[in-house]
Amino acid sequence: MPLWLELVIRIGGVLAAFLILPLLVGQAEHKVMAHMQGRLGPMYAGGFHGWAQLIADGVKFVQKEDLTPRAADRPVFRLAPAVALVPYLLALLVIPLGPNDLVGQPLDIGLFFVLAVVGVGVLAVLMSAWASANKYSLLGGVRGAAQLLGYELPLVLAAASVAMAAGTLSLSGIVEAWQPWWLIWQAPAMVVFFLAGLAEIRRPPFDMPVADSELVFGYLTEYSGLRFAFLLLAEYVGIVVIAALTTVLFLGGWQGPFADAQLGWLWTLLKVAAVSFVIIWLRVSYPRLREDQLQRLCWLVLVPAALAQLVLTAAVRLAL
Repeated sequence: MPLWLELVIRIGGVLAAFLILPLLVGQAEHKVMAHMQGRLGPMYAGGFHGWAQLIADGVKFVQKEDLTPRAADRPVFRLAPAVALVPYLLALLVIPLGPNDLVGQPLDIGLFFVLAVVGVGVLAVLMSAWASANKYSLLGGVRGAAQLLGYELPLVLAAASVAMAAGTLSLSGIVEAWQPWWLIWQAPAMVVFFLAGLAEIRRPPFDMPVADSELVFGYLTEYSGLRFAFLLLAEYVGIVVIAALTTVLFLGGWQGPFADAQLGWLWTLLKVAAVSFVIIWLRVSYPRLREDQLQRLCWLVLVPAALAQLVLTAAVRLAL
C-alpha cells in the first residue's frame, strides 16, 4: 500500500472516531442520566428511544445566532473553541485501538505526547474566560486554571507509574507489557489517573469552573450557537480521550479473555464504553466539590498517593 494512501486511511479513521464517538457518548449520557434520575426527557426524535435527539440538538445549535459580546476580544473569543478541540484530536492520533499498529500514528513517546497536548486545554479555558469580558466567565476561568494546573501533577505521576512498570513511553508497548495482575498492583495509580482526568476535562463532581448555580455557566457563559456546541463537543471528546487512556494504560487495551488479535479493537471499544459509563454515573451520583475540597483532594490525597505508587513501582521493578 502506498504511504500516502495509508496516511489518508489512518487520518480518516481518527477523524471518524473524533466525530462519531463523542456523539455516542453524548447520547449515552442523556439517556443514562435520564433513567438514573427518573426523567426520560424527549423520546420521539428518530423514533426508538429518541435516538436522534442529539442530532436535533446539533441542528438547533447551527440555527442559533452566533453572538459575540461588544467588549469581547473578538479574535481570541472566536478561536477558543478550536483550541479546546484540537488537543483531543491530536491525542486520538496516537492512542492505539488494537495490535499491529492499529493506531493513527504510532510514537515511541506516545504517552509523553498525549499528556503534553491534553494539558493545552487550560489555554482554551483561559482564552474563553478572558476574552468574554464577563466577570462570571473570568471567575470560572481562574477556577479552571487553578484546577487544571493542580490536577496535572497527579495525572502525570500516575501515568509515570505504569510507564515505569512497562519500561516504555509507547502506548502500544505499555499494552503489550500489561499483565492481568497489574489490575491490583497499579490500582491506586489507576484511581488517581481517573480522578485527575475527570478534573482535567472539568466533569462533575469537578465542575467548579462552570458551576451553574454560582457562575451562570462559567467560562462558557457568553458563548452561543455553533461555538457553544464546539465547546460541549470538546467535553465529550475529553471523555473519550480519558476513557481511552485509562483503558490503554491500566486495563490492558486490546487484550481480552480470548487470544484472537482480530477482536482487539472490539475489546478496546468495550472497555472505553465501560469507563465512559462510569464517568456518566459519577456525574449523576456525586455533588459538586467546593473549591477548597477540590484542592484538598488534589494536594493532600491524590499527589501523595501517586508518589507512593511511584515508590512501590520502583521497588517492584528493582526486585524483579
